[in-house]
This record gives sequence, structure tokens and C-alpha cells, in this order.
Amino acid sequence: MATALSLKKKAAYISLFIGIGMFVSKMGAFLITGSAAIFSDAAESVVHVLATSMALYSIILASRPADDSHLYGHGNIEFFSAGVEGLLIIIAAIFIIYTSIIDIIKGSNLRSLNIGVFIISGAGVINLFLGFYLIKMGKKTNSITLIADGKHVLTDSYTSIGVIVGIVIVMFTGIQIIDPIFAIAVALNILFTGYKLIRESVGGLMNETDKLLLEKIVQRLNLIRKDYWIDIHWLRFWKSGDRVFVDFHLTLPHYFTIKESHLEEEFIQEKLENDIQNTQIRIHLDYCTEHLCKYCNYLECEVRKEDKTEKNIWDTNKLIGEPLTPRHHIS
Repeated sequence: MATALSLKKKAAYISLFIGIGMFVSKMGAFLITGSAAIFSDAAESVVHVLATSMALYSIILASRPADDSHLYGHGNIEFFSAGVEGLLIIIAAIFIIYTSIIDIIKGSNLRSLNIGVFIISGAGVINLFLGFYLIKMGKKTNSITLIADGKHVLTDSYTSIGVIVGIVIVMFTGIQIIDPIFAIAVALNILFTGYKLIRESVGGLMNETDKLLLEKIVQRLNLIRKDYWIDIHWLRFWKSGDRVFVDFHLTLPHYFTIKESHLEEEFIQEKLENDIQNTQIRIHLDYCTEHLCKYCNYLECEVRKEDKTEKNIWDTNKLIGEPLTPRHHIS
């Protein structure tokens, strides 16, 4: 069975080889037609090839195990790679806008547009399938690099659609200025895609909270919750490539042995790994005091000082928040 790394490398190689083929075909279409819109599409394909090359490198680097200089591994290179891809997209968009403005000022000399439409249509369809494939593989392997590359390729496909629409209008109207105007419109859409990639990259490098993943962790902890798990607080997590590190405090009855307490930690690790791949759990074990009896669901407790009278709902705000009472550590 293929590993996540082999799947990611395979997807990156496919993206790279198809990107090279797209660039060659689109540049050929530009040389045949002289269309600024087609040139804008070809320019984005250059970015695709450069970005995919870096994506492949980042996937290989991210797969390296943790070492003395990177104790949490090398996974964050994928966030950096996505950010660079976003920057390259923005540079390409600016270049497209510049060349299109020159065409508006000096005028265009379009020719053989029907051939250009045929080539760009084929490229657009191929990129549409490739983009969805890369996003699917990125989600399957938890790779932000493949997801970013897939979004870029989809943008390339949408760019091709815009280019085709512009060229067809020119063919029917004979108004050649429409060609660079459509190229500028396409470039503005590319700018927005580049911005989103950079935004996601910075969020990942800054350990921005993934609210969907947080909710998933909280829901899973509630599903497996045991009566003698008295409190969970200070829940934190961060992602590095395809790995997720989870850290929180768990309050257990004070009479639990160290072995019993760590068996609970192993149980949580196993259950979370079933839902979230490549999860590493670190739990700070606290012991209860008599002040927690009013929150405790463990009715069989033989040393209880008072009945349970208070609700202890484990929602997101509770689990990332403060403990019910001043904390006491087991480990």
C-alpha cells in the first residue's frame, strides 16, 4: 500500500510534468496568435512549473524525521512553500497587467485565434482535472503544499476559461482591445488567489488556530469522555506539515496510580489517532481536590466530599480555557 509520502511525491511529479507541457503548449499558442490574454495564461504556467518544483522539494524535506536542530520535524517548510507559490502568482499577475497595458496603448496584432482557442481549451480541461486531483490528494495526505498547488492549477484553469471567452468575443466583434482587457481581468483574479495562498501560509507559520480541527478534537474528546475524567483545560494544538501536536491538561482522581493515569493518556492517544492522522498527544496529568467534587461525574468515588451539583460542559471555550480550580500536577 502506498505511503502518504509516496502519494504526495507522485502527485507533485504529475503536476510538474503536466505544468511543463502546459507551458510549452500555451507559449506556442501565444506565438501563433500574439494574444495578450493567451500570454497571461502562459505566464501563469511558468509560475506553475517553478512553484511545483519547490513544492516537490518541500514535500521531500518535510518527510525528514525530527533531528537535533528541528525537534518537531521539518513540516513547516510546506507552509513556506505555499507562501512562495502565492508570491510567485502575484508577481505573474503584476507582469500580466503590465504587458496588457502596453498592448492597450500600442495596440494588438491578433491572428489565427481559432488555433489559440483550441489549444487553450485543451489546456484548461487538463488543468481542471489536475487541480481537483491535487486538492484531493492534499486532503488525503494532509499536505498544504498539494492543496495550494491544486488551488493554483484550478486558478490556471479558470484563467484559461476567461482567456477563451475574451478571444471568442474578439473573433465575433473584431474589437482587439478586448483581448488585453480580459487579460487584466484574469490577472486580478490571479492576484486574489496569490493573496489567499500567502494568507494561509502566514497563518500556518504563525500557528493560527484551525477552528475546524479544534472543533473536531473537542468533539472527539467528548465522545470518549469517561466519568472519572474530571476536567480538561488549556487545550492547545499546532500543525507541522502533516503532523498535529496536541497538548492539554487532564484532571483525574487523586488516588489513581501513575500507571493508571498514563493508561488513560495512551487511550486518548489511540482514539484521537483514529480520527486525526499523525497526531502526537502530550497530556499534563493533574489530580483532583475536594473542591472538584461538585463537578465530578464519577459517582462511584468512595472519597467524595460532596454531591455533584455543578454542570461541567466540555465545549471549545471550556477546554481551551482555565481549570475549574487551581491545578495540581501528577506529571
